[in-house]
Amino acid sequence: MANRHLSRTIAMQSLYEWDFNDRVKPLAEIAEYNIKQFGPGLEDPVFIFDLLKGVEDNLPKIDEIIVKTAPEWPLDQITVVDRNILRLGIYELMFAKSVPPKVVINEAVELGKTFGGESSGKFINGVLGTLYKDLPEEEKKKGEAMEKKKEKGK
Repeated sequence: MANRHLSRTIAMQSLYEWDFNDRVKPLAEIAEYNIKQFGPGLEDPVFIFDLLKGVEDNLPKIDEIIVKTAPEWPLDQITVVDRNILRLGIYELMFAKSVPPKVVINEAVELGKTFGGESSGKFINGVLGTLYKDLPEEEKKKGEAMEKKKEKGK
């Protein structure tokens, strides 16, 4: 499993646990434990903490985006797994913007297929795909340029 994918998996697992337990325990503490359990020797655990801090710092805005983008699904009726995969994806897509948008969406869909229910991948793709369509053209082009640059570097 690639380091970034493993990092997103650990971040999602940490968000899941944090959310499932009513956000009582500090998120960073949960992540530290999960890194030891699921990612010993992980090269870049900083990426996990950056993702989690970004989601936590922007949680009200992210949840508002989910509510607006999936109006037929009240936030508390979205499964805990799907809700937290969406939070990660929305943070990366709308706030961090350090990964090409299509990569963010693909990673989130894969997490949904792996950890969510039968229709999780489609649901996550629909929500994030809607957000992608609404991105300014210059952001889409910037993301495509980032993807091409990465491909050339391989």
